[in-house]
Amino acid sequence: MLRLYIIPIAGIIKSTMTTRPKKPFIPAEQHDTLRHQIIALLERETLSARDISGEVRITEKEVLVHLEHVRTATHGKGLHLIITPAVCRKCGFRFKKRERLNKPGKCPVCQGEQIEPPLFAIG
Repeated sequence: MLRLYIIPIAGIIKSTMTTRPKKPFIPAEQHDTLRHQIIALLERETLSARDISGEVRITEKEVLVHLEHVRTATHGKGLHLIITPAVCRKCGFRFKKRERLNKPGKCPVCQGEQIEPPLFAIG
């Protein structure tokens, strides 16, 4: 309940407010780390970095950093990060030899910028 009192003190008007004490901040309960969540998602379906970022609620750049670690972590467990390469929508060029996980900026063949992003899965 909020109460407002106005107390005149030597020509100065002051107000005092009484409020309820604030509840302490309790963070949301997380059972898995972000990387475990990403691994669980990729074991179920094939997704792009943008799709993963929407599911886990982090930026695409952060997803790409986590995917680098997921690549090495799953290799030790006998699983592999399967990467379907990016494809140019204009000419159909496939970026098979690309080592980086992010989407390329331009196609080397037609210089087109309409590129389908790479897809990731674990299998």
